[in-house]
Amino acid sequence: MARRVVPRAAALALLLVTATACSTDEWARGGMPESVSRQGDIVQTLWNGSWIAALATGGVVWGLIIWACIFHRKKRRSDQELPPQVRYNLPIEILYTVVPVIMVSVLFYFTARDQNEITRLTPNPDVVVNVEAFQWSWRFTTEYQGQTATEVGVPVENYKEGPQLVLPVDSKVRFKLRTDDVIHSFWVPAFLFKLDVIPGVDNEFEIDTLNKPGVYAGRCAELCGVDHSRMLFNVKLVSKDEFAKYMSNKAGSAQ
Repeated sequence: MARRVVPRAAALALLLVTATACSTDEWARGGMPESVSRQGDIVQTLWNGSWIAALATGGVVWGLIIWACIFHRKKRRSDQELPPQVRYNLPIEILYTVVPVIMVSVLFYFTARDQNEITRLTPNPDVVVNVEAFQWSWRFTTEYQGQTATEVGVPVENYKEGPQLVLPVDSKVRFKLRTDDVIHSFWVPAFLFKLDVIPGVDNEFEIDTLNKPGVYAGRCAELCGVDHSRMLFNVKLVSKDEFAKYMSNKAGSAQ
């Protein structure tokens, strides 16, 4: 039986790996996008640790199931007696009660620790972005060293791109979220983080951007109406010098 099952299982595993067409880096990240913030790296570490714990638990469970199937399978008997039955094994019952409690407690500890760090706010961020969500686009008002720049998307008509939020690398950025209509959700997959934008609730979070210039997609992650899927935007990470020029140009044009 083992000679038949093992090759089939190996072939199935190889097929699944091939079908995903993931690169080595994507496999290392567990299918998550590459992070562009320190907080995203924290989320990635927690994600990887959770997968390792889940796979280890699954390996133990499947090992016990296979062991029980092989060594306790029904044997031919001249009589119809059942094999010895074991009930009320107190040590085993304590074991399978205590072990899950320990596992859940460890997972809770690391989750609570990382959540507190991800949602922590500092007194003086380098850049403040006021994010206003509305049906069905975004308005970004960026504040930096006394200068203000605004980017606003046109609902529906400009859905293919949406507004672009320009941010500097190697900086601490605070996002202040607000809306006046319905619940939205501000989501940049490369941040590995999203936060709801709720009427009457002032939600805030911060990220420490890494030195990874580029353009990263963003979207609304909460069903907010008929054109929810068109609430797109992107975040452009640039050097600090380029960001300073951008802010000067936007502030100058506003005057």
